Amino acid sequence: MNDRITELQSWLQVNNLDAAFLTAPDTIFYCSGFQSDPHERLLSLFIFQNHEPFLVCPQMEVAEAKHAGWTAEIIGYNDIENPWEKMSEAVRKRKLTLSYLAIQKEHLNVERFEHLTHYFAAPALVSVEEKLRQMRMIKTESELNNLREACRLADMAVDIGVHEIKEGKTEIEIVAAIEYEMKKSGVRDFSFSTMVLTGTNTASPHGTPGMTKVKRGDLVLFDLGIVYEGYCSDITRTIAYGDISDKQADIYETVRRAQEAAISVSKPGATCKDLDITARTIIHDKGYGAYFPHRLGHGLGLSVHEYPSLTETNELVLQQGMVYTIEPGIYVPNIAGVRIEDDIYITDKGCEILTKYPKALQIIQ
Repeated sequence: MNDRITELQSWLQVNNLDAAFLTAPDTIFYCSGFQSDPHERLLSLFIFQNHEPFLVCPQMEVAEAKHAGWTAEIIGYNDIENPWEKMSEAVRKRKLTLSYLAIQKEHLNVERFEHLTHYFAAPALVSVEEKLRQMRMIKTESELNNLREACRLADMAVDIGVHEIKEGKTEIEIVAAIEYEMKKSGVRDFSFSTMVLTGTNTASPHGTPGMTKVKRGDLVLFDLGIVYEGYCSDITRTIAYGDISDKQADIYETVRRAQEAAISVSKPGATCKDLDITARTIIHDKGYGAYFPHRLGHGLGLSVHEYPSLTETNELVLQQGMVYTIEPGIYVPNIAGVRIEDDIYITDKGCEILTKYPKALQIIQ
């Protein structure tokens, strides 16, 4: 078995747990190398203390799981079969009683919880999430290389978007141009729905691109990410189209200073709290504290939002190998919103900024 499964087996042994039942597709990819989007169908991985694990997937994906490198047992099922009965039989063959079972509480839905407790005689359930968070938080060199490439592609996507800014173009037209060009370059997936917002729409932190047209004096906000070999990037840049007001420029400069200050604090031994407070203080002191409504950033990896959260209450100490975003923002209704976001890797002495697109205020004429 691979090192990740071996580590989970050791964790089961230390905690006197009979097995782990994993159901989130990104976790299964992390542990098995098999990447799948099963839609409504069950995808799961059973890991035991001292027995061979087994993977459960739709029958039509069994060949893909083998091709991905999974060499242990695979239980495939078709659309008229009950995968829970097959899993129950596989456990019985191993002569195991599942009295204590670790599950992904944040992912397992109620219907599947009821199936689990029915077919496995209502085992005591504990969460495996914290163990998985700790494992996934520290990236290997291979993971880091995938993230670097995902960030390079994100930089490219922003550059495409910036060159699409023109009078009268709609937000959704610019989104279409970015995604079309990236697809032509071989990109299959985006980390999330590409966001392009212009004018007062930028003051909505999670706005939805629509038919609003770019006009002179607008700020245009790009928030996007690319998936490479399963790993996500996440970048935000805010660009000026034509001359902007002193207020807009002040908001921009405040966000930029806050973001760069938080990056400068990013090193082993600092805490998530230190970073958030560093950025938040700069924004607060300029009078914009009420307009920075979200955390400073989040972990990044197989999911675009991973552990940890960079908040002013999180005292988690930064360690080499962590990757996270730093993305302060100021959103003033009816005026403008600015967010600047980079992906950061903690090195042995400091940090590496994985996203490279320039952050100095860029004015497109």
